[in-house]
Amino acid sequence: MVFVYGQADDGDYGVIRKRDDEIELGRLRAVKEGQPLHGEVVSLKPRPESPRLFDVDLVYDARPEKPRSGPAQVATRSYRDNWDRIFAAPRARDSGALDN
Repeated sequence: MVFVYGQADDGDYGVIRKRDDEIELGRLRAVKEGQPLHGEVVSLKPRPESPRLFDVDLVYDARPEKPRSGPAQVATRSYRDNWDRIFAAPRARDSGALDN
């Protein structure tokens, strides 16, 4: 559920949203073609008890995923084969002795 409490000079709307048992403050702005999405894309349906109160349907979630620590995990077969080729311990016949 969202309560729209005012409009800013830039055309965005200030909102208070109740999601599950949490209350969130946010901004509501129009989706514009060619502009990046930030946050969530929602559809609002008016509630009968107030012209400023809406039910929210999530259309698309553009929020970033939780950041991961460390480098990207690359685990393709080719990557593993090449890793072994470069970093694996040398085999007995690769000990540096020349074959005659």
